[in-house]
Amino acid sequence: MYPILAKKIQTLRQRSISEERKEQVNLLIDYMRQCIVEAKPIRLNFICTHNSRRSQLAQIWAQTAAHYVGIPLQSYSGGVEETACNERTIASLKRFGFEVYQRGHSNPIYFIFHTEDEPCMIAFSKIYDSPINPHQQFAAVMTCSHADENCPFISGALARIPLRYDDPKEFDDSSEEALRYDTCSEQIASELFYAFEKLKAMIS
Repeated sequence: MYPILAKKIQTLRQRSISEERKEQVNLLIDYMRQCIVEAKPIRLNFICTHNSRRSQLAQIWAQTAAHYVGIPLQSYSGGVEETACNERTIASLKRFGFEVYQRGHSNPIYFIFHTEDEPCMIAFSKIYDSPINPHQQFAAVMTCSHADENCPFISGALARIPLRYDDPKEFDDSSEEALRYDTCSEQIASELFYAFEKLKAMIS
């Protein structure tokens, strides 16, 4: 891991998680454990309305956490609409210590690294059933209430797991913008690290 990111991760792993949130995260852990028991790949598609903020953060943090604890994972994200991965999302990832490279402008493709030893993670806005995303044997992890309520059926999903987060978008262009994006990122990261560390303990 890059030094700044590694230091941030140590703090995130100590962040407290409420029992209510753990109950929701446990649904994800149970799904992943069942995949391992059945010798199936773990594929997670994190879905929110625009695939611009929460789902992108979840995709990146899930892949990072899985690599950190040594669990094979295929992490994806998508939306009900295609927009663009918000630049504030990317700015937050950079503050946490990720290395990010951009290609394109209207819907940029971001190449995101958490270490020099692993392939880059790719982030851009897309529909949840985009050709780049899995179409079978995956869990649809719903990261926002709007997508969860307005997308009642996800074709090919073996499981549908609600793991909703507050949208930092409402603080765009305010004095709290960076803080709110980082707080959202911290919550997502800490819960996903909890999930993968607990899963690792179960299978060890």
